[in-house]
Amino acid sequence: MSAQQFVTVTVEEVTTEAAGVVSLVLAARDGRALPPWTPGAHIDVVLSRDLIRQYSLSSAPDEARWRIAVLREPGGRGGSVHLHDRVRAGDTLLVSTPRNTFPLDLGADRCVLVAGGIGITPLLPMAAALDAAGKDWTLLYLGRAAASMAFTAELARYGDRVRLHRDDESGVADVTAELDKLGAADADVYACGPPGLLTAVEDYARARPGTKLTVEHFTADPGGARREGDRPFTVRTRDGREITVGARQSILDALSQAGVRTLSSCREGVCGTCETAVLGGEPDHRDRVLGEEERAAGETMMICVSRCLGERLILDV
Repeated sequence: MSAQQFVTVTVEEVTTEAAGVVSLVLAARDGRALPPWTPGAHIDVVLSRDLIRQYSLSSAPDEARWRIAVLREPGGRGGSVHLHDRVRAGDTLLVSTPRNTFPLDLGADRCVLVAGGIGITPLLPMAAALDAAGKDWTLLYLGRAAASMAFTAELARYGDRVRLHRDDESGVADVTAELDKLGAADADVYACGPPGLLTAVEDYARARPGTKLTVEHFTADPGGARREGDRPFTVRTRDGREITVGARQSILDALSQAGVRTLSSCREGVCGTCETAVLGGEPDHRDRVLGEEERAAGETMMICVSRCLGERLILDV
């Protein structure tokens, strides 16, 4: 696993996109194009030493500048409020180069995109890429009300490829019925949004084996990272130190207490910031980032939630 890289960017524009949603356009300080990326990618935004948050890129991948959108969450952990209240055009931010845990397959015959609320952000570049490639695609965008749904004017250029559902006008959506109308039963489906929506889409895909589903979660597994029967195990570091991880302790916390600093953010297994290479041992994956093939390979793990199936892990830290 390559080391995470960071770049300092200038905030060129701050725009209100909907009630409680602002977008930030980021540019390189020297005027050059920022590094390339692919639809579904996100960046880490460093707001302070202990405050790192992830935001999907919502601009077109071929643009020289990046755009992120931030939903204000007063009850959150401080990142969105900081960006809404403190960051203005002309400010600088330290951000990571893009990484993609929600990749789009442009080789699919047909795609259905499903967005709920701020989950529209990673799907905007997907829609642009699919349209530019002349693919067969549709987007279902669900929200509570028109005022809270960002980027609808931008989506208007796609015409009837985009279906908007507003709860205040049509009631709560029947996700199964909506997906059937769009022919999702034999399509590649990409979904991002609140847990209730993703659960409904996952249930749909399980009932229709022809659906190939890829989702991006903003929240942790409701089952939790800790489980009955968890036992202590040992982590060995690159320099040969042996660090015990307690039954009720995360690898991340055990390393921190031993003085081993690693990057982290969500601490819930959804952002990918703490992804760490595994040099030995068998991980017990409990994140919502890695795919089934990546889990089976056992080459990386999210140390904020995942554990060990044996007695020892050897990690590249």
